[in-house]
Amino acid sequence: MESTELIRSISLRVNGSIHELEVEARVSLLDVLRERIGLTGSKKGCNQGACGACTVLVDGVRVNSCLTLAMQCEGLEVVTIEGVATVEGLHPLQSAFISHDGFQCGYCTAGQLCSALGMIDEFRKGMPSALTPFAVTAPSLAGGQPRNALSDPEIRERMSGNLCRCGAYGGINAAIAAVLSQEAVS
Repeated sequence: MESTELIRSISLRVNGSIHELEVEARVSLLDVLRERIGLTGSKKGCNQGACGACTVLVDGVRVNSCLTLAMQCEGLEVVTIEGVATVEGLHPLQSAFISHDGFQCGYCTAGQLCSALGMIDEFRKGMPSALTPFAVTAPSLAGGQPRNALSDPEIRERMSGNLCRCGAYGGINAAIAAVLSQEAVS
């Protein structure tokens, strides 16, 4: 079988722009983003889904782009770190990472930010973590008002798929907590 039989035309919507591409069926979303589209913010850390450095949002859900086939994302909205800020400025979470020292070397930062954005959305929707007490989640899942704050252990649990070799977890958790507390006020 020739390799050309494995090549397919796909249309990817990344950060609001459409990209028409010819890709092999087995190529990862991470490789397409970095090598074909030129968006190098998402990093190839472990290439096994263990570190989270490649985390992006696909239709608002955080995914490890190293484990996601590019073809799976056709027709879906992919948001990378390059698509988080707007022309008006940084996303509040990006600003919080800066003010709370949520990074050191920066290698994991793109994945941490995308994962945190997805995690905050999950939290807003009332999705529990392994540490969320049932008494708190039951009203939220039944249509009640979700909580507006996360404990530090719960933030750590919800972000546990993203590793930081520098150990900037304190600043990362503080940045996420700050953004959640600002939302509670507004």
